[in-house]
Amino acid sequence: MIVIGIDPGTAITGFGVVEKRGDKVLYIDCGVIRTTPDLSAPERLKLLYDQFNLLLDKHQPEHVGTERLFFTNNVTTGIPVGRALGVILLTLAQRNIPWAEYTPTQVKNSVVGVGNADKKQVEFMVTRLLNLPKPPTPDDAADALAIAICHTHSLRIIPTVRRAVRG
Repeated sequence: MIVIGIDPGTAITGFGVVEKRGDKVLYIDCGVIRTTPDLSAPERLKLLYDQFNLLLDKHQPEHVGTERLFFTNNVTTGIPVGRALGVILLTLAQRNIPWAEYTPTQVKNSVVGVGNADKKQVEFMVTRLLNLPKPPTPDDAADALAIAICHTHSLRIIPTVRRAVRG
């Protein structure tokens, strides 16, 4: 099963693609979709939409996970990120691809085992879990891989939880 993790942003959207094969999670791809500030907001969102569609065409994921937006001090920086996430969600809805979101604490806990892990700990564990020769770069791509790994871990327990609730 192919899973894409997304770290949404208007200037930089990180993506990480993994394959869940049995109990293993295998690296497929990672990178970023960049837009430039010289473009208008609609042009940036259209570029993100087009590039995200190309990514979906290339990898044909069965699931996508994103990081939940969380802003404490400056809400205005959240508006462009929210717009980018809206484009991602619209694209997923158009293709009927299942989606889930995770808090930064959930992602860190799933990947590192500690919800307050720092970026270097997350990068280290992503590198180890996916058997990579070096940490993925840039940070947005590493974060997106962590989100994808978190989502694959969640997929393991979702059917069990549903059976227990019905059961």
